[in-house]
Amino acid sequence: MVKRVSMVLLTMVLAIVALFLAAKNPTGPNTVSFDEPFILWISLGILVVLFLPPLILSFFNNLAVKIISTIYQVFIVLTFLGLIPVGFMIPSTSVIVIGALGTVSSICSIIVTILVEIKN
Repeated sequence: MVKRVSMVLLTMVLAIVALFLAAKNPTGPNTVSFDEPFILWISLGILVVLFLPPLILSFFNNLAVKIISTIYQVFIVLTFLGLIPVGFMIPSTSVIVIGALGTVSSICSIIVTILVEIKN
């Protein structure tokens, strides 16, 4: 259980870092930035709420719950994969690195979710 929780928390921390990178270099008037802290706090809250389901599901050791958590985490992997081409378009090496680290962390989280503590 500790491994699953820590992997989900690591992925959430990487997503928060990606949010702060986006706030550091806003690309337009309708994006998150440090100039509007209320909007940044709302975005941070939404990000934490979106990571609550896999975090809560990581406490359970049921196969059906693990499958649901895995399916949810696949969408997180796809989101981090989407950051990589965005980093090439901006161009920003830090966004590419966070996208790659988030992808690797999310895939490792999926593997740990499925394989750790399987009941026979």
